[in-house]
Amino acid sequence: MSSSSVLSEERGARGIPKAPFIQDVEKHIGGADAEVEGPLKAIQDAISKYRYMDSNLTQRRLGLEEKIPDIKKTLSMVEYLQERREGKSSQSEDDLEDDLEDSDSDSKPLKTTFELNDTLFAEAELEDTDTVYLWLGANVMLSYKLPAAIKLLRSKLEAAEANVASLTEDLEFLREQLTMMEVNMARVYNWDVKRRREHRTAEEQGGKSASEKEGG
Repeated sequence: MSSSSVLSEERGARGIPKAPFIQDVEKHIGGADAEVEGPLKAIQDAISKYRYMDSNLTQRRLGLEEKIPDIKKTLSMVEYLQERREGKSSQSEDDLEDDLEDSDSDSKPLKTTFELNDTLFAEAELEDTDTVYLWLGANVMLSYKLPAAIKLLRSKLEAAEANVASLTEDLEFLREQLTMMEVNMARVYNWDVKRRREHRTAEEQGGKSASEKEGG
């Protein structure tokens, strides 16, 4: 019996096969005297596949969860550059007078630090610019105008957060199916133990009856 035979044709939202509950164990394995090794192996194979999918989806979600803070940080910086370029201020209305007095501060170079290595940072001055360079992965960097960069980063952030939500739903569904399949394995195994016990009891009773007849 293959592992696919213990899985339902019904699937989850993203194609993960559903694990049906084995209600009638005897019917599932093929009769009262059928061997359980094949069905148990099929269930174990299905459990292994679910665990493999769980591992892959977990790794994908972790990868996205690591990228999201970087995307947010980059987006925040680009938005700040755009606001600074447009002469906007993030201060409250109470500080408007101070902003007017220091309006020439927006024209000054922006001092910041940037990461050279995990524990090494350097200081730099940023001149007013309407262009930024973004890493796109695979050692590719492209230049974007600030509005285009903001639009790209927002779309990437929305896509990453949507993917994390989808992966979380898939993992919850997957783990429900894994639990169901483990329950099925326990039911088949316990049914077989009970059947063996009943056979042994019947044989012992049969032996006693034969002995009594011989003694009589």
